[in-house]
Amino acid sequence: MQSSRKVAIDALLKVNNDLAYSNITLNNILKNSELSTADKQFTTALFYGVLDRKITLDYVLGTLIKTPLSKVDSFTKEVLRVGLYQIMFMDKVPDSAAVNEAVKIIKASKKRHNAGFVNAVLRASTRQEKLIPDGNSVKDLSVRFSVPEWIVESFINDYSLEDTVSLLSETLKPTPIYLRVNTLKIGVEEFLGELEKIGVKAEKTEQTGAVRLLDGFQIETSELYKKGLFYVQDLSSQKCAQILGAQKGERVLDICAAPGGKSFALAILMQNSGEILSCDLYEKRTNLISSGAKRLGIDIIKTKTNDATAYNSEIGLFDAVLCDVPCSGLGIIRRKPDIKYKEIASFSDLEKIQSEILENAVKYLKSGGRIVYSTCTLRQNENEKQVEAFLQKHPEFELKYMHTFMPHIDNTDGFFTALLLKR
Repeated sequence: MQSSRKVAIDALLKVNNDLAYSNITLNNILKNSELSTADKQFTTALFYGVLDRKITLDYVLGTLIKTPLSKVDSFTKEVLRVGLYQIMFMDKVPDSAAVNEAVKIIKASKKRHNAGFVNAVLRASTRQEKLIPDGNSVKDLSVRFSVPEWIVESFINDYSLEDTVSLLSETLKPTPIYLRVNTLKIGVEEFLGELEKIGVKAEKTEQTGAVRLLDGFQIETSELYKKGLFYVQDLSSQKCAQILGAQKGERVLDICAAPGGKSFALAILMQNSGEILSCDLYEKRTNLISSGAKRLGIDIIKTKTNDATAYNSEIGLFDAVLCDVPCSGLGIIRRKPDIKYKEIASFSDLEKIQSEILENAVKYLKSGGRIVYSTCTLRQNENEKQVEAFLQKHPEFELKYMHTFMPHIDNTDGFFTALLLKR
């Protein structure tokens, strides 16, 4: 019989050793496992919990182990992380069970000679009163909230220490799930009634067409999903689409559209009247948009494989352009914790690419048209400073709106949106 803990360890090894995508890795492993639904849920909680708290866990292990953690083999290290995570963060799991199960897994592996070592380290952790620091230095915050020091420094420099502590606290809390109701097919109140019929609780939000889930449910196997009555989209992303102000009959360009959520929101706001050209660099991703639009019953979306940094004279002019550009993604680390473990050097070309896309978007805009520039990051170099530089270069544009959505303030993902009007 498979162990849910062992399945989590195998998935973590693939992500940490092979740099595989966390969601794809876990989905594939769970799909091929023999685990019960309850065990799959436990595996998922362990997997994402350990991934989210890796810096914290490794700090604690470093205080309990005499040799450097880097010298511990990968498998034993993951067994220790999974065991320690349960001890530190899973109140419903007895410490003895966390230790015993870890020892059982290591004994059944090729690293069975490390059983005594794993047992000693995990038992030592249960005897410690204070495992992590509670100060506000960059190092202490990095350990407490399990983010690299460069992210802590970036947030403090761009905002404040107080905002940084609140923001990082929010990244470790359960993520709210919002749905965009397809009001082309069903009203919000009627949709809430349909959810209630299948035992799913949800509530309206102040955002038009948006509801917040209060219960979990199997979204993609739901008949409501198959009928195209909704799709999943964070509140900040829904607000971003609304800020563009797309109207019935307009021609709109979504220049970096995949996976398509904002294009779908625009089409619903336009009452499926007009034209939306949704572009992406890769055909596989534009196909995702096309299939999503078909499920939702949207027929004004056309897709095109296109490079957002290079001008394409064939696609013509538009009333509005949405530039949701590639970014460092620091606003969504609570959804995708593997993002925060990337080195800052891996984002070195982003600002140049963002600027090129925004400059290129201008060429597609009619006189009097508008552009929304947006990202899902919280670095001002990619957000406010990009807009400021653009406006200095383009006096024919006027800034009509600019806002940074913050998880601890807006209860959304971290997200930046600016609306620029061509005079």
